[in-house]
Amino acid sequence: MLALRVSLWLFAALFPPAVAASDEKVEILEFTTDGCSRFPDHSLISNDDWCHCCVAHDLAYWCGGTAAERRAADEKLRDCVEKATRNRALADVMFAGVRAGGGPYFFTSYRWGYGWKYGRNYRPLSPAERAVADVMQAGYLATNPGLSCSLGQPEVGEEAARAVAE
Repeated sequence: MLALRVSLWLFAALFPPAVAASDEKVEILEFTTDGCSRFPDHSLISNDDWCHCCVAHDLAYWCGGTAAERRAADEKLRDCVEKATRNRALADVMFAGVRAGGGPYFFTSYRWGYGWKYGRNYRPLSPAERAVADVMQAGYLATNPGLSCSLGQPEVGEEAARAVAE
């Protein structure tokens, strides 16, 4: 926890002009993730786990930005899933899903730019918005460097062991 505070203090100390130079009020919600949203977080058959890819994708979607940034985030998701699973078909299905259902115009908790008030659509972040989003992302990554989907939740094995013990 001390490392997180020091990291955030150092970031704020090193980059104050980005925020201080603007009177712009930045209102972004705290980062949340639901893993792979409406898609499984891992294989139910093998040991393949791609949830860390989805959490990284959620960080990009939470922040939002331009259509090109969204496309790049979706391509990174596809590449990450393929690397994690060695399954191009699965990666392509997930890519198609986020391309079809992740646009900023949907009233969903996982739309592009979901950290901002609805209606932002495809708009680049201002320097002040980028600075605030970067600090918030750094804070999240300091507490979850592995991009685990089970942050704050018991692992499936722990949950099963507890159920058997009861």
